[in-house]
Amino acid sequence: MRAWIWTASLLLAGCAGHYQPQALTPRQAATLEKALDGKVAGDKVSCINREPQTSLTVISNNVLLYRVSRRLIYKNELIGSCSGLTNGDTMIVRGFGSQMCRGDFTTSANLMTGMTTGACALGDFIPYRTPGK
Repeated sequence: MRAWIWTASLLLAGCAGHYQPQALTPRQAATLEKALDGKVAGDKVSCINREPQTSLTVISNNVLLYRVSRRLIYKNELIGSCSGLTNGDTMIVRGFGSQMCRGDFTTSANLMTGMTTGACALGDFIPYRTPGK
């Protein structure tokens, strides 16, 4: 098992320097803008707690939003592309402990066929908060 994780990490590290994320489509950009409307970006963090995320929104194959509350959303730009996410495939994060962190290995998989459709790693988490009154 450790050899598999080590090999996957090496493959991701080798690709990370050459990976250029795809630009968002106009529809994806509008969805992202609507989700973050009225919120202010904070300093990026390397890890967030797995709980109490209430929802995951896939913006594109390499941009995710984790909604913690109405006032807090984390944006994550994946390292690599989990190319099946926009087709409804499931994201599988291989992390340990109670947090998700930058570099945690992630795959996308079609649960109907059992096939892996993409491989990526979590990037930094950028918090977007609704400003206080």
